[in-house]
Amino acid sequence: MSDRHDPYLVPGLIRGLAVLRVFTPLTPELTLSAIARSLGITRSAAFRAVHTLVSEGYLLATSDGKAYRLGPAVVRLSYGYHASRELLEVAQPVLARVRDEFDWSTHLGVLDGRHVLYLIRLPASGGMASLVHVGSRLPAVTTALGRVLLAGKDAAVLRKLYADLDPKAQARLLARAADDAARGIAESLGSFESGLSSVAAPVLDPAGVVIAAISGTRSTPSVPAQVGAALSAAATRISRGLGWRPAE
Repeated sequence: MSDRHDPYLVPGLIRGLAVLRVFTPLTPELTLSAIARSLGITRSAAFRAVHTLVSEGYLLATSDGKAYRLGPAVVRLSYGYHASRELLEVAQPVLARVRDEFDWSTHLGVLDGRHVLYLIRLPASGGMASLVHVGSRLPAVTTALGRVLLAGKDAAVLRKLYADLDPKAQARLLARAADDAARGIAESLGSFESGLSSVAAPVLDPAGVVIAAISGTRSTPSVPAQVGAALSAAATRISRGLGWRPAE
């Protein structure tokens, strides 16, 4: 336990971390009032902490705007833990089966700001050279995997993330994210590496939040329907392995 009388401690940071700790597998969504009660603080004090965490992506408002849940920025802080303890353990064998069945290179990545951070790469038998390796960071907008991760963001978050784009470019990005989200997968035909086709699908946490994405890549002019279906099914298996269940 830290000494709260330490003059170097930052009270606002301590409160923000306390808010994050309130969320558990048993309480994945909480209202502002519930957060305030759990911490023994006023609603106004809780609001300032929650507003800051939402603005930075550590919390997300639910679709009805009445509660909050952990956001993808939490995953960025703990990706090393997830990679070594759970996410990689669940995803690795699933991606290996897809790679072995279709001989497409398979990957898993998470969003790191405006980039994709690659945590898994299982190369196909051809062993072709690639710019992607474990630990690579590539612009999200240029890859199918990154587009899936962006599609999992709220429009307001995307506007802030790409606030430097001109209005027309930002509108195109939002429209493509909405289209990718509606399709449930994203395809890229040579948009990053010439001659390569990729298809990607989202990985969900128990609350249904996109926390990662998987992709398949091969030197081919198009993505066969069966490969897209296999990647989508693989993403579902990984999500279920992490505790996600579809709404009934």
